[in-house]
Amino acid sequence: MLTATRGIFLRGRSHLSRLPIYTSTRSIGGTPHGLSDEDVANQNEMIKISEIASSQLDMDPDELEAYGKYKAKIPFSYLDSLEDREDGHLILMTALSPTRFGEGKTCTSVGLSDGLCKLGKNSMVALREPSLGPVFGVKGGAAGGGYAQVVPMGDINLHFTGDLHAISCAHNLMSAMVDNHLQWAKEPQLDVNRIQWRRVVDMNDRALRNITVGLGARPDGIPRSDGFDITVASEVMAIFCLANDLEDLQRRLSQMIVGYTRANQPVTCGDLNAQGAMSALLRDALQPNLVQTLEKNAAFVHGGPFANIAHGWYSRHIFSFPHSVFDLF
Repeated sequence: MLTATRGIFLRGRSHLSRLPIYTSTRSIGGTPHGLSDEDVANQNEMIKISEIASSQLDMDPDELEAYGKYKAKIPFSYLDSLEDREDGHLILMTALSPTRFGEGKTCTSVGLSDGLCKLGKNSMVALREPSLGPVFGVKGGAAGGGYAQVVPMGDINLHFTGDLHAISCAHNLMSAMVDNHLQWAKEPQLDVNRIQWRRVVDMNDRALRNITVGLGARPDGIPRSDGFDITVASEVMAIFCLANDLEDLQRRLSQMIVGYTRANQPVTCGDLNAQGAMSALLRDALQPNLVQTLEKNAAFVHGGPFANIAHGWYSRHIFSFPHSVFDLF
């Protein structure tokens, strides 16, 4: 296992990097260097995601909810069919400091899974979804690097299947309902100075960290201090990745505290009756995403709360169902 995995890293070591891509003129194992992660990904010939589903998940391709040829969502009907299967083994990749070439958690996870598959093991890799903030910042993308990548790399790093956009919409719907609640002085009456719920955008935009909303005429809202966090720091994202199903998601969302009354009593999302509409926006996003590695092995990429403020893990759906399909996960 170690030999096979080490071979994957050695072949791509000089291009396992953050953006902007580190390049080198060295050649290891006959591979021309100076290639970026994007070059390596673009030169790879992917197979259709329907083939991955049928050959590795024993799944009828017609069950897939395809987003083009190379990425898809796994429906809940398939997940429900796996309940009686025996679980496989979980290998957890903990936090680690990346090398100067960018070899960190994702590269190690992808390389390990591909190495196990090379040895004939029934393995797959599960990862968090990248956030656009780090993608366009110093850190760069989060789809791996060199020859340890998940593809289509560009799609995964950008809009992918729209999950993060759905989470942004659900979170900001709650924000709009908070301001509407204030505008009409509904019960329970929120204290304008004790509102905990901020807005989100999936981008690093420092000018929006602290803002004033509700300016203008009387119909434009109650003036108050507000601000934007990044989407992956949203409590909605954390709950999204912990929910068992749509009903559980709705229950958890209803318990989120959005602020306090003047009597210092908590006001929840359920008090504003927002959980149903928020769950509707998250319904399709709750289904796990299926893609592939450069070695044509199955990869699941779904959810991704920040690890410094939340649990920092992919969605519970990925955590639970592949154990029944793969021996190593």
